[in-house]
Amino acid sequence: MTQAALKEPPLTKLCRMAGCVAVMSLGLLGVSRSWADNCTGYDMLFTESAETTDLGQGTKQITVRQQSVLVSNDSVYNLVAGECSGTNLVTQDGKTQGAGYCARRDKEGNTQSIFWHLAPGADRGEWKSTGGTGKFAGKQDSGWFQPVTTLPEGKIGVVKWGGDCH
Repeated sequence: MTQAALKEPPLTKLCRMAGCVAVMSLGLLGVSRSWADNCTGYDMLFTESAETTDLGQGTKQITVRQQSVLVSNDSVYNLVAGECSGTNLVTQDGKTQGAGYCARRDKEGNTQSIFWHLAPGADRGEWKSTGGTGKFAGKQDSGWFQPVTTLPEGKIGVVKWGGDCH
């Protein structure tokens, strides 16, 4: 491993290796470490498409569309599935930032939508509920997300999440 690879922030390395799959799906959840999490879980992400646009001088824009399945032992988000999409910007200094949305549905047909955001160079992102129907209507949940692993060729990613789910 090169010296540059050893100094590279984990999220940047993950994005470079996996086309930001885990980060995008992360369209999940995320926020301040001072908040007490009352919901946690994992987001299993399966990449449908990833398009990289070279913006020149080492800057790239990566747009990703993924299928998402949430798994949680302590929240209404267990086995909620749908699609996440978003765009990441990787700058010439290797810092990644991004934002996007996820729209999911549970087995009863209730829908849930979130907005996710990753600040430039951050290892963790944030998510916030933006709407829903049925048991998700009026929810104002929010929290954090962090990539855990990406499987070969960036096609599958796993993201850990937590937050405040009322």
